[in-house]
Amino acid sequence: MYRIFTIAILLFAARFAAANTPDEPWALSSNKDGIKVYTRHIADSKIKAIKVECTLNATPAQLVAVLMDIKTCGEWVYHTKSATVIKTVSPSDIYYYSEVNIPWPVHNRDFIAHLKVTQDAKTKVVTIDAPVVSDMMPVKDGIVRVEHSTGRWVITPVDSSHVSIVYTLHLDPGGSVPAWLINMFAAQGPTESFIGLKKQLLKPAYKDVKLSYIQD
Repeated sequence: MYRIFTIAILLFAARFAAANTPDEPWALSSNKDGIKVYTRHIADSKIKAIKVECTLNATPAQLVAVLMDIKTCGEWVYHTKSATVIKTVSPSDIYYYSEVNIPWPVHNRDFIAHLKVTQDAKTKVVTIDAPVVSDMMPVKDGIVRVEHSTGRWVITPVDSSHVSIVYTLHLDPGGSVPAWLINMFAAQGPTESFIGLKKQLLKPAYKDVKLSYIQD
């Protein structure tokens, strides 16, 4: 995410570049199937931040239900190998572990994300914050732990059956990652994941879902 990290690292990966000004405007990187992916330089970082914008045919509860259904992450999040909830504070506040498949010879990445859902009572805008927590589980041999990442979903109701999404992420994938891999994931990861998200929302499990902490 922002399951954000989950919505997974390949969803989150951004291409390497030299840091320029701290307030550089977002630049459109791709626009496919109504999914716009933007990037921009971040001061004091070699990694570009990403932003995804789109409108989906779903209610806020349906979308949140998919994003919080961690066990199905591998069905739609680009290159997710595994995803497991490791701590549940409440239905709207969880920690989960995920491993991301990276093409050989680069090592797989893993991360622990803290997903916390809040909703504005007046506007019904839903925010899901998804920072990583690096030390809740031991580091595994042969897997590089992502220790620095901040992600956020902002979900705004458009009408009774559509939501507007703005997903932002900045991370450091850690270790040594070749530029070709970063470029591939920056272009493909967000788009493929959001195309998968559209399909996931159509599954029967989410058709009539209601959540106690979300008002549609």
